[in-house]
Amino acid sequence: MTAAIRQRCRELLPAGENIHYVFPVSLVGSGGVANFMILVSDRFITVLATKVFSRYEPAAVWATHPRNTRLGPVEFAAGPRIKLGGTVFEVDEEYVAVVGAADTEAFSPGDLPRDPLPDL
Repeated sequence: MTAAIRQRCRELLPAGENIHYVFPVSLVGSGGVANFMILVSDRFITVLATKVFSRYEPAAVWATHPRNTRLGPVEFAAGPRIKLGGTVFEVDEEYVAVVGAADTEAFSPGDLPRDPLPDL
């Protein structure tokens, strides 16, 4: 995600929240017309509704879940999908690794690789 998109996402979060991950998703069965962004921050997983004609332009907070909510596992039966709060979202394949990284960070942080450049 670009810096401009991350800034727009940040504006919809509570003050002081840091963005860890953000990726686009579509509501299953919507034909790709109901787009959202999932944003993982320090304390929350936030589902952001996007503007009608822009998949990457967040417009409003649609749902909020505690950070200890799992995003995965990703189901692949009919394309990559995740279930969050009872809602099923389609995930682009390029973001499947992001789902895994977000869950690993929350539930198995010792499994993440060390930061090769911690001073940056």
